[in-house]
Amino acid sequence: MAKLLDKQRYKCALAAMQTVQAITRAIPVLHSGPGCAQKLSNGIGSSGYFSPNIFPCTSINEKDVVFGGTKKLASTIDNALKVIDADLYVVLTGCIPEIVGDDTGEVVSQFADAEKPVIYASTAGFKGNNYKGHEQVVDAIISQYLKKAADSEKVAGLVNIWADVPYQDQFWLGNLRELEKLVAELGLTPNTIFGYDRGIKNIDLVPKAQFNLLVSPWVGLDNVKKMEKKLGIPYLHYPVLPVGATETSKFLRAVGEFANVSKDKVESVIAEHEKYYYYLIERYADLFLENRVINKQFSVVADAQYALSFTKFLVNDLGLFPAKQFITDDTPKDRQAAIAEEFKKLNYGIQAEVEFTTDSYLIHNQIKEHDYHGYPLVLGSFFDKEVTEDLKGNFLNVAWPFQNRVVMDSFYAGYTGGIRLIEDIYTVAVQRFN
Repeated sequence: MAKLLDKQRYKCALAAMQTVQAITRAIPVLHSGPGCAQKLSNGIGSSGYFSPNIFPCTSINEKDVVFGGTKKLASTIDNALKVIDADLYVVLTGCIPEIVGDDTGEVVSQFADAEKPVIYASTAGFKGNNYKGHEQVVDAIISQYLKKAADSEKVAGLVNIWADVPYQDQFWLGNLRELEKLVAELGLTPNTIFGYDRGIKNIDLVPKAQFNLLVSPWVGLDNVKKMEKKLGIPYLHYPVLPVGATETSKFLRAVGEFANVSKDKVESVIAEHEKYYYYLIERYADLFLENRVINKQFSVVADAQYALSFTKFLVNDLGLFPAKQFITDDTPKDRQAAIAEEFKKLNYGIQAEVEFTTDSYLIHNQIKEHDYHGYPLVLGSFFDKEVTEDLKGNFLNVAWPFQNRVVMDSFYAGYTGGIRLIEDIYTVAVQRFN
């Protein structure tokens, strides 16, 4: 049965152009119909080094469908290399050239001796959403650009950090920087390829890392497995974005153990952070305990990353109780069981029921039918604002699409991110008094 697309919470695979955008001085070259880039751009904070409105694009038409668009693609790549000052050119394919059978790989191979690297990723919309498209771009970097480093080139303590999808996750930049800070406090050297001043030089460091650290329920798992096989880089998969003290302390211990960091070092870092974290919590203990506008039950409507991490945070750190949680990123079926199991690993034996669905109508009906025993708390996309307000609940926009907040480098990861999430939730709540 076909999936419902009413109020979909993701884009097609070609939106992986935003993954390329997130790499400093990388440029997408689109082999697609006209208008795809503009339609897929979220319009907020995605212009970057080069605007989606002026990405090089073949803009294929009816003639190209009949006779093929490979010559036009070769010309577009050639001209992009001449007129655009970039360090990495990533060709992304749309639906039409893949349907008619254009051999994009063969065309890109003609530029193997170009001054700057040119690679390609198969990102036709019918092949999946932009979560899968993101993986395809990283896979292209691994397969077509990276080479295995000699043992002598390995850098002790260097850790590649991979998390969720840039721009689809509005907090991607701040989250990555906070993860870098936490890993650095353990005495390790973090390396990421996305964000400010991260680009080809960071990509070149990837094969030299001691290990890959994947902080994501499922996105990127195939990538780190491939790097282990091709480049000999072991990986640590931590399936929960750490938000707040409980999960962040677990995260630091897991990373420290995997990297053979001394337990004393790890515990000293944790102790310093927890001391300040709980000082802030104590300052507002009365608000948390005595408020009458946030009920103890909540629902998160988001992708697997945030549905899982926020559920753990709200239960383990704030003492709230989970109603049903909804994962909306079209998680691959072979990943769902492991993610659902994580929702059973909450403090005090609490377990959360989770549903994997792309059907907003179904989600909203279940939220309306559930008895939250008071004002519900719903963390979700802008699509969930109206149903929450109808229930006189408290709503916070934490998932795509965003239409009532601007995110620059805010984040929810780590100890500090947990405090920011508390601020955001209770700011919504206290406004009810005014």
